[in-house]
Amino acid sequence: MSHVEQEIASQPECWRRALELKPAGLPGTGERVAVIGCGTSLYIAQAYAALRESAGLGETDAFAASEFPAARRYDRLVAISRSGTTTEVLAALARAEHMPTTALTGDLDTPIRTAAHTVVDLEFADEKSVVQTRFATTALALLRGHLGLAPADLPAQADRALTEPLPEGAVTADQFTFVGTGWTVGLANEAALKLREASRAWTESYPAMEYRHGPISIAAPGRLVWFFGEPPTGLLAQVRGIGAHTSVTALDPMADLVRAQRLAVELARAGGLDPDQPLNLTRSIVLTQP
Repeated sequence: MSHVEQEIASQPECWRRALELKPAGLPGTGERVAVIGCGTSLYIAQAYAALRESAGLGETDAFAASEFPAARRYDRLVAISRSGTTTEVLAALARAEHMPTTALTGDLDTPIRTAAHTVVDLEFADEKSVVQTRFATTALALLRGHLGLAPADLPAQADRALTEPLPEGAVTADQFTFVGTGWTVGLANEAALKLREASRAWTESYPAMEYRHGPISIAAPGRLVWFFGEPPTGLLAQVRGIGAHTSVTALDPMADLVRAQRLAVELARAGGLDPDQPLNLTRSIVLTQP
Protein backbone atom coordinates (compact mmCIF):
# COMPACT_ATOMS: atom_id res chain seq x y z
CA MET A 1 0.00 0.00 0.00
CA SER A 2 1.34 3.44 -0.93
CA HIS A 3 1.95 6.17 1.63
CA VAL A 4 -0.85 8.26 0.16
CA GLU A 5 -3.34 5.39 0.50
CA GLN A 6 -2.41 5.00 4.17
CA GLU A 7 -2.73 8.74 4.69
CA ILE A 8 -6.12 8.87 2.99
CA ALA A 9 -7.34 6.06 5.23
CA SER A 10 -6.14 7.84 8.38
CA GLN A 11 -8.25 10.96 7.80
CA PRO A 12 -11.23 10.08 10.02
CA GLU A 13 -8.98 9.77 13.08
CA CYS A 14 -7.03 12.92 12.15
CA TRP A 15 -10.27 14.87 11.84
CA ARG A 16 -11.42 13.63 15.24
CA ARG A 17 -8.21 14.88 16.81
CA ALA A 18 -8.40 18.21 15.00
CA LEU A 19 -11.97 18.84 16.13
CA GLU A 20 -10.87 18.39 19.74
CA LEU A 21 -8.14 21.04 19.51
CA LYS A 22 -8.57 24.56 20.89
CA PRO A 23 -5.40 26.30 19.69
CA ALA A 24 -4.53 29.92 20.27
CA GLY A 25 -4.10 32.35 17.42
CA LEU A 26 -7.06 31.51 15.21
CA PRO A 27 -9.13 34.49 14.02
CA GLY A 28 -11.71 35.96 16.34
CA THR A 29 -15.19 37.03 15.32
CA GLY A 30 -15.12 40.29 13.40
CA GLU A 31 -11.44 40.24 12.52
CA ARG A 32 -10.53 41.09 8.93
CA VAL A 33 -8.41 38.11 7.88
CA ALA A 34 -6.20 37.06 4.99
CA VAL A 35 -5.43 33.36 4.49
CA ILE A 36 -2.52 32.19 2.34
CA GLY A 37 -1.09 28.97 1.02
CA CYS A 38 0.43 27.36 -2.05
CA GLY A 39 -1.07 24.55 -4.11
CA THR A 40 -3.33 22.41 -1.95
CA SER A 41 -2.98 24.81 0.97
CA LEU A 42 -4.27 27.65 -1.22
CA TYR A 43 -7.41 25.69 -2.01
CA ILE A 44 -7.98 24.94 1.67
CA ALA A 45 -7.53 28.67 2.30
CA GLN A 46 -10.19 29.39 -0.33
CA ALA A 47 -12.65 27.01 1.31
CA TYR A 48 -12.04 28.43 4.80
CA ALA A 49 -12.27 32.05 3.64
CA ALA A 50 -15.61 31.46 1.94
CA LEU A 51 -16.99 29.58 4.95
CA ARG A 52 -15.93 32.20 7.47
CA GLU A 53 -17.18 35.20 5.52
CA SER A 54 -20.48 33.60 4.51
CA ALA A 55 -21.14 32.82 8.18
CA GLY A 56 -20.84 36.52 9.00
CA LEU A 57 -17.76 36.02 11.16
CA GLY A 58 -15.58 38.57 9.40
CA GLU A 59 -14.27 39.60 6.01
CA THR A 60 -11.87 36.89 4.85
CA ASP A 61 -9.71 36.81 1.72
CA ALA A 62 -7.65 33.92 0.36
CA PHE A 63 -4.47 34.45 -1.65
CA ALA A 64 -1.70 32.44 -3.19
CA ALA A 65 1.18 33.25 -0.84
CA SER A 66 3.15 34.85 -3.67
CA GLU A 67 0.26 37.25 -4.36
CA PHE A 68 -0.46 38.35 -0.78
CA PRO A 69 -0.95 42.17 -0.76
CA ALA A 70 0.98 42.97 2.41
CA ALA A 71 0.18 46.69 2.17
CA ARG A 72 -3.52 45.99 2.60
CA ARG A 73 -4.92 46.30 6.11
CA TYR A 74 -5.80 43.03 7.84
CA ASP A 75 -6.23 42.19 11.50
CA ARG A 76 -4.55 38.81 11.06
CA LEU A 77 -2.73 36.71 8.49
CA VAL A 78 -3.25 32.93 8.60
CA ALA A 79 -0.72 30.80 6.71
CA ILE A 80 -1.23 27.12 5.88
CA SER A 81 1.94 25.16 5.14
CA ARG A 82 2.39 21.43 5.62
CA SER A 83 6.17 21.55 5.31
CA GLY A 84 6.83 24.87 7.06
CA THR A 85 9.54 25.58 4.48
CA THR A 86 7.67 26.88 1.41
CA THR A 87 9.53 29.91 0.11
CA GLU A 88 6.52 32.04 -0.82
CA VAL A 89 4.77 31.43 2.52
CA LEU A 90 7.83 32.43 4.53
CA ALA A 91 8.28 35.53 2.38
CA ALA A 92 4.65 36.55 2.89
CA LEU A 93 4.97 36.14 6.65
CA ALA A 94 8.06 38.35 6.59
CA ARG A 95 6.12 41.03 4.68
CA ALA A 96 3.36 40.87 7.29
CA GLU A 97 5.46 41.76 10.32
CA HIS A 98 3.10 44.64 11.10
CA MET A 99 0.11 42.34 11.80
CA PRO A 100 -0.54 39.24 13.94
CA THR A 101 0.30 36.07 12.05
CA THR A 102 -0.72 32.47 12.65
CA ALA A 103 0.65 29.41 10.84
CA LEU A 104 -0.81 25.90 10.62
CA THR A 105 1.96 23.40 9.92
CA GLY A 106 2.80 19.72 9.99
CA ASP A 107 6.44 20.22 10.95
CA LEU A 108 7.44 22.43 13.87
CA ASP A 109 11.15 21.93 13.29
CA THR A 110 11.18 24.33 10.34
CA PRO A 111 11.57 28.08 9.69
CA ILE A 112 7.84 28.73 9.99
CA ARG A 113 8.08 28.22 13.75
CA THR A 114 9.80 31.58 14.14
CA ALA A 115 8.35 33.25 11.04
CA ALA A 116 4.82 33.37 12.48
CA HIS A 117 3.78 34.87 15.81
CA THR A 118 1.62 31.83 16.66
CA VAL A 119 2.04 28.30 15.31
CA VAL A 120 -0.67 25.61 15.35
CA ASP A 121 0.84 22.14 15.66
CA LEU A 122 -0.67 19.59 13.26
CA GLU A 123 2.33 17.23 13.23
CA PHE A 124 0.01 14.28 13.81
CA ALA A 125 -1.36 14.88 10.30
CA ASP A 126 2.00 15.27 8.54
CA GLU A 127 2.65 13.03 5.55
CA LYS A 128 5.34 11.06 3.77
CA SER A 129 3.75 11.31 0.33
CA VAL A 130 4.44 14.28 -1.90
CA VAL A 131 0.72 14.30 -2.74
CA GLN A 132 -1.03 16.10 0.10
CA THR A 133 -4.26 14.65 1.52
CA ARG A 134 -4.72 14.31 5.26
CA PHE A 135 -2.78 17.42 6.34
CA ALA A 136 -4.97 19.65 4.19
CA THR A 137 -8.27 18.13 5.25
CA THR A 138 -7.19 18.05 8.90
CA ALA A 139 -6.36 21.75 8.75
CA LEU A 140 -9.80 22.43 7.29
CA ALA A 141 -11.47 20.24 9.92
CA LEU A 142 -9.73 22.30 12.62
CA LEU A 143 -10.77 25.58 11.00
CA ARG A 144 -14.35 24.45 10.46
CA GLY A 145 -14.55 23.31 14.05
CA HIS A 146 -13.26 26.66 15.26
CA LEU A 147 -15.99 28.38 13.23
CA GLY A 148 -18.64 26.08 14.69
CA LEU A 149 -19.40 24.85 11.17
CA ALA A 150 -18.29 21.22 11.35
CA PRO A 151 -21.01 18.55 11.56
CA ALA A 152 -20.71 16.41 14.67
CA ASP A 153 -20.53 13.29 12.49
CA LEU A 154 -17.87 14.65 10.11
CA PRO A 155 -15.27 11.97 10.98
CA ALA A 156 -17.93 9.27 10.63
CA GLN A 157 -18.77 10.62 7.18
CA ALA A 158 -15.08 10.36 6.29
CA ASP A 159 -15.23 6.71 7.35
CA ARG A 160 -18.12 6.21 4.95
CA ALA A 161 -16.24 7.96 2.16
CA LEU A 162 -13.45 5.40 2.46
CA THR A 163 -15.76 2.54 1.50
CA GLU A 164 -18.52 4.02 -0.66
CA PRO A 165 -18.28 3.11 -4.35
CA LEU A 166 -16.59 5.59 -6.65
CA PRO A 167 -18.89 7.28 -9.20
CA GLU A 168 -20.04 5.23 -12.17
CA GLY A 169 -17.60 5.54 -15.04
CA ALA A 170 -15.00 7.40 -12.97
CA VAL A 171 -12.07 5.02 -13.33
CA THR A 172 -12.47 4.79 -17.10
CA ALA A 173 -13.34 8.46 -17.78
CA ASP A 174 -10.98 10.40 -20.03
CA GLN A 175 -11.70 13.86 -18.57
CA PHE A 176 -12.84 15.16 -15.18
CA THR A 177 -14.50 18.43 -14.19
CA PHE A 178 -15.06 19.32 -10.54
CA VAL A 179 -17.54 22.06 -9.64
CA GLY A 180 -18.70 23.64 -6.40
CA THR A 181 -20.49 26.63 -4.95
CA GLY A 182 -19.36 28.93 -2.14
CA TRP A 183 -16.80 27.22 0.05
CA THR A 184 -16.84 24.05 -2.03
CA VAL A 185 -15.22 25.82 -5.00
CA GLY A 186 -11.95 25.42 -3.08
CA LEU A 187 -12.66 21.70 -2.68
CA ALA A 188 -13.34 21.40 -6.41
CA ASN A 189 -10.00 23.06 -7.14
CA GLU A 190 -8.27 20.68 -4.74
CA ALA A 191 -9.91 17.57 -6.21
CA ALA A 192 -8.78 18.56 -9.69
CA LEU A 193 -5.25 19.10 -8.41
CA LYS A 194 -5.20 15.69 -6.72
CA LEU A 195 -6.00 13.89 -9.97
CA ARG A 196 -3.46 15.93 -11.93
CA GLU A 197 -0.71 15.30 -9.37
CA ALA A 198 -1.24 11.60 -8.76
CA SER A 199 -2.42 10.38 -12.16
CA ARG A 200 -1.63 13.17 -14.67
CA ALA A 201 -5.33 13.19 -15.59
CA TRP A 202 -7.01 15.93 -17.63
CA THR A 203 -8.94 17.81 -14.96
CA GLU A 204 -10.63 21.18 -14.64
CA SER A 205 -12.52 22.96 -11.85
CA TYR A 206 -15.01 25.82 -11.76
CA PRO A 207 -17.68 27.54 -9.70
CA ALA A 208 -20.76 25.53 -10.67
CA MET A 209 -22.68 28.41 -12.23
CA GLU A 210 -19.60 29.46 -14.24
CA TYR A 211 -19.36 25.97 -15.68
CA ARG A 212 -22.30 26.83 -17.94
CA HIS A 213 -20.40 29.77 -19.43
CA GLY A 214 -18.14 27.87 -21.81
CA PRO A 215 -16.54 24.92 -19.99
CA ILE A 216 -19.66 22.77 -20.34
CA SER A 217 -18.75 22.56 -24.03
CA ILE A 218 -16.28 19.78 -23.25
CA ALA A 219 -18.84 17.61 -21.44
CA ALA A 220 -19.43 14.37 -23.33
CA PRO A 221 -20.06 10.67 -22.88
CA GLY A 222 -17.03 9.07 -21.24
CA ARG A 223 -16.30 12.19 -19.19
CA LEU A 224 -17.20 12.94 -15.58
CA VAL A 225 -18.63 16.04 -13.89
CA TRP A 226 -18.31 15.87 -10.10
CA PHE A 227 -20.48 18.17 -7.96
CA PHE A 228 -19.34 19.17 -4.47
CA GLY A 229 -22.55 19.88 -2.59
CA GLU A 230 -25.99 20.53 -4.06
CA PRO A 231 -25.92 21.16 -7.81
CA PRO A 232 -27.50 24.43 -8.96
CA THR A 233 -31.02 24.03 -10.29
CA GLY A 234 -31.05 22.54 -13.76
CA LEU A 235 -27.32 21.98 -14.15
CA LEU A 236 -27.29 18.31 -13.19
CA ALA A 237 -30.05 17.51 -15.69
CA GLN A 238 -28.25 19.50 -18.37
CA VAL A 239 -24.99 17.59 -17.88
CA ARG A 240 -26.77 14.23 -17.82
CA GLY A 241 -28.65 15.21 -20.96
CA ILE A 242 -25.30 15.59 -22.72
CA GLY A 243 -24.44 12.04 -21.72
CA ALA A 244 -21.58 12.72 -19.28
CA HIS A 245 -21.18 10.74 -16.09
CA THR A 246 -21.94 12.67 -12.91
CA SER A 247 -21.15 12.41 -9.20
CA VAL A 248 -23.57 13.73 -6.58
CA THR A 249 -23.64 12.54 -2.98
CA ALA A 250 -25.32 13.36 0.31
CA LEU A 251 -21.94 13.24 2.07
CA ASP A 252 -20.49 16.42 3.52
CA PRO A 253 -18.41 17.95 0.71
CA MET A 254 -15.21 17.52 2.70
CA ALA A 255 -15.92 13.81 3.07
CA ASP A 256 -16.68 13.72 -0.65
CA LEU A 257 -13.17 15.06 -1.23
CA VAL A 258 -11.91 11.81 0.32
CA ARG A 259 -13.66 9.94 -2.50
CA ALA A 260 -11.88 12.14 -5.04
CA GLN A 261 -8.56 11.37 -3.37
CA ARG A 262 -9.32 7.67 -3.69
CA LEU A 263 -10.10 8.15 -7.37
CA ALA A 264 -6.72 9.83 -7.89
CA VAL A 265 -4.98 6.76 -6.50
CA GLU A 266 -7.09 4.38 -8.60
CA LEU A 267 -6.30 6.32 -11.76
CA ALA A 268 -2.59 6.36 -10.94
CA ARG A 269 -2.60 2.62 -10.40
CA ALA A 270 -4.50 2.06 -13.66
CA GLY A 271 -1.88 4.15 -15.49
CA GLY A 272 1.09 2.37 -13.94
CA LEU A 273 2.13 5.45 -11.93
CA ASP A 274 3.38 5.81 -8.37
CA PRO A 275 0.91 8.15 -6.59
CA ASP A 276 3.55 8.94 -3.96
CA GLN A 277 5.92 10.40 -6.55
CA PRO A 278 4.10 12.79 -8.90
CA LEU A 279 5.99 14.02 -11.94
CA ASN A 280 8.12 17.16 -11.48
CA LEU A 281 7.06 17.72 -7.86
CA THR A 282 8.72 17.59 -4.45
CA ARG A 283 7.23 17.62 -0.95
CA SER A 284 8.08 21.30 -0.48
CA ILE A 285 8.86 24.01 -3.02
CA VAL A 286 11.99 25.79 -1.78
CA LEU A 287 13.28 28.35 -4.23
CA THR A 288 16.91 29.41 -4.45
CA GLN A 289 18.25 32.74 -5.64
CA PRO A 290 19.82 32.66 -9.13
